[in-house]
Formats: sequence, C-alpha cells, structure tokens
Amino acid sequence: MKELRFFYTPEPASGLLPDDEAQHALRVLRLQMGDELNLMDGKGVFYHAVITEATNHRCRYRIDETQPQQPEWTGTIHLAVAPTKNMDRMEWLAEKATEIGFDRFSLLDCRFSERRVVKSERLQKILVSAMKQSHKAWLPVLDEIMPFQKFITRPDLPAQRFIAHCYEDESAGDEHGSRPPFLLDVLQPHTPALVLIGPEGDFSIDEVHAAENAGFRSISLGTSRLRTETAALAAVHMMRLANR
Repeated sequence: MKELRFFYTPEPASGLLPDDEAQHALRVLRLQMGDELNLMDGKGVFYHAVITEATNHRCRYRIDETQPQQPEWTGTIHLAVAPTKNMDRMEWLAEKATEIGFDRFSLLDCRFSERRVVKSERLQKILVSAMKQSHKAWLPVLDEIMPFQKFITRPDLPAQRFIAHCYEDESAGDEHGSRPPFLLDVLQPHTPALVLIGPEGDFSIDEVHAAENAGFRSISLGTSRLRTETAALAAVHMMRLANR
C-alpha cells in the first residue's frame, strides 16, 4: 500500500506550496505536473490536489476536493512546561505530544528554570512535521516563553487548570501531608484543561502557592519522580484520555 504523504499549506487557497514543502515535493520525492497531492492546513481540513506547475523553486496546485475533518477529542488540551536545559528533550516532547494529540503548547520561565530563552522556529517545525506524520488535522498553537507569574494570571486560561509538583499536600490533615490527587482521577471529561509542568528542579513552593491562589489545583502524576518531558507527556496523555 502506497504511503499517504501530507504537505502543510497554511493558506491552501493560494494554490502555491510553501517553499520548504515545495522543495521536498519536487526535489526529494520527484513529483511532477499532474501528480496528486494530499494537503493539510493545520486548521481542521485536508485537501486533495493536483500539481499544475512544477519548477525548481515553485509548486502550484489545483484543489479538487476539500475534506473537513472531525475532531479526535473534545475540549482543549493545553500544556505549559518549563523548557529543559537540553532542548533535544523539549523537541522530543513536542513531537510525541503532537502525535498523541493536544491543542496548545506554552513555555514557562520559572524560578528554577535552567533555560530562559527558546528559539521557537525549530519547535514550530517539529510540530508541523509531527502533525503531518501522524495525520493530525490541527496544528498545536505554540506560545513564546513567558514568566510564570505573568502566565498564571492570563485571562484566557480555562477554568479547569492544574499544577503538577512533587510537594506534599499539607492540607490533608496528617503531620507529614500526602500526595496531591492523581490527575486522571480529577479531570472533568470533555472540558478544556491546562496542566503546568515545572523545570528539572520543580516549581518553587512560592510558585505553587501563587498558582493555587490563581485558581490552579495541585495534582500528581503518580508515585514515580518523572523527568520534565516525561511528566509533560504523561499529562498530555491523561488529558487526551479524559477527552477521547
């Protein structure tokens, strides 16, 4: 069976593939005038098209069929994470989270962050590539890195919002406290949700309290202590399960 390849074109009505997509179609795959294309706009629509012009630098097409897609999940899945020092781990997270399925990827600058500057162009390309490879109809929104305190007071955050951390819950009533509730146990299905994941050194306790005061609920992701990118992917998977 022939592999179904998609090309990303955010402006499908233009009839012209973006330069990088055109280079791949014409120089790598050796497609020619009259060959078929499968396109996606990252906004929920696939297209069937035919190449009408193929030169070294340009690929024009004619759309023959528009194919609106049904969402794979309900609600909005929003992940906010403090980038790791090693950006390879963030790139891996961006790829795998897109394959699982999520809607928004925000980056946090926290007190214990080891990386405070991120070049978003590389992450954006990885999101696009993972969307094409996994045949997702929607491209996740990527936000520029933002100070933690500013992010948690944004007016556009969903009502269902959580902060994952490794501190014990002192409100439980025993002298040692207890672990916050497990995320999957408290997620409301089919409802927009946001989970915050901290840096390698975790959030500071002041950040946890500030988030709780801003309407976030503390949660855990299980009994194991997870790396930042592992915790983030686990959170996305749980939100995806709750909204399937």
